[in-house]
Amino acid sequence: MGTEGRQPALSAPGSESQESFSSSRLGTRGFWDDAYKRELRSFQECGDYGEIWFGEESMNRLIKWMKKQKIPQDSSILDIGTGNGVFLLELVKSGYNNLTGIDYCPAAIILAERILEKEGFTQSIRLQVEDFLNPSSDLSGFDICLDKGTFDAVSLDPDNAMEKREQFVMSLSHALKTEGFFLITSCNWTKDELIHQFREGFEFLEELPSPKFSFGGRTGSSVTVLVFKKNSQMLATKQ
Repeated sequence: MGTEGRQPALSAPGSESQESFSSSRLGTRGFWDDAYKRELRSFQECGDYGEIWFGEESMNRLIKWMKKQKIPQDSSILDIGTGNGVFLLELVKSGYNNLTGIDYCPAAIILAERILEKEGFTQSIRLQVEDFLNPSSDLSGFDICLDKGTFDAVSLDPDNAMEKREQFVMSLSHALKTEGFFLITSCNWTKDELIHQFREGFEFLEELPSPKFSFGGRTGSSVTVLVFKKNSQMLATKQ
């Protein structure tokens, strides 16, 4: 998600430039409903799994971090905006066995179910239609939450994008256990902007290496990948 919109900016710490990029249909539910209906038809007609957002490298990068951190394979993991479920498929192939994928597009969940059925993993992954900005009460207690592009799409919503970004942070705080990890991959936000967006209740831990680009003598990342931890002290202070 979020492959359209502004290019990654090289902004100063604390910059408010995140407000400057334009809204887009990529931020609407109608766009994604239509997109996943097309991908579902394509799978039914020719077995095509559809788009892998940010490419296979993006999935491998996050799994490599989890392995390096010795994340237990029975850790509860939530994939926010799972789409076709291919990331969950790679996680289960890597040994993780307590996986949940959500998406607000019913066609995306149907597509993910059929792909997992084809791969033989129907019993290994829970899938459900769920709007992360208005989550059900039982969407909580996860050790790890993953986002590859969903926050980008929320940020492009033509209708109250700022309010929806704030709701995303609140929903994340509810979904994630204290001391749990949040891994986000974005092409619309810089490191400093993401740290600013998730400053309430989350501690920035590290930036993961990602592909670089050079232009006009300046170098930056085409994709930003950050790791946060839910911070109990910050939440307690707010309460």
